[in-house]
Amino acid sequence: MIYAVRTIAGQEKNVAEFLASKAEKEKIDIYSILATEDLKGYVLVEAPNRGAVEDLVRKTFKVRGIVPGETSVEELEHLLSPHKIIENIEKGDIVELIAGPFKGERGRVIRVDKHKEEVTLELIDAAVPIPVTVGVEQVKIVSKSS
Repeated sequence: MIYAVRTIAGQEKNVAEFLASKAEKEKIDIYSILATEDLKGYVLVEAPNRGAVEDLVRKTFKVRGIVPGETSVEELEHLLSPHKIIENIEKGDIVELIAGPFKGERGRVIRVDKHKEEVTLELIDAAVPIPVTVGVEQVKIVSKSS
């Protein structure tokens, strides 16, 4: 079964890596651990029973607890299947640049080229609005246009 472990938001990847090394070091019976960007504040742990997960998270920094209940792979399939971000980006969306010279800047999408997998955006905080074209892998969606 799969159990959801609550974590501090933004620390999912660190917690998952720590739990994986702890499970290996202490030989706790854990099948898999998943931290996904689609699920903020949670890490998914696959284990034979809840007791194994409780042993894993006991006295672990940045873990808030285990969510009551369990789930199956079928219920989480939408998190496990890859999807291209280019399919979700539309003109007018606000995105944040996560790579390149403008890393950390936010911009409004003014054009989407699905064939080249590029987006053109205007930086929001720039003094002069200059269109910047970047690859879709360099942006993450902050908010969708209405």
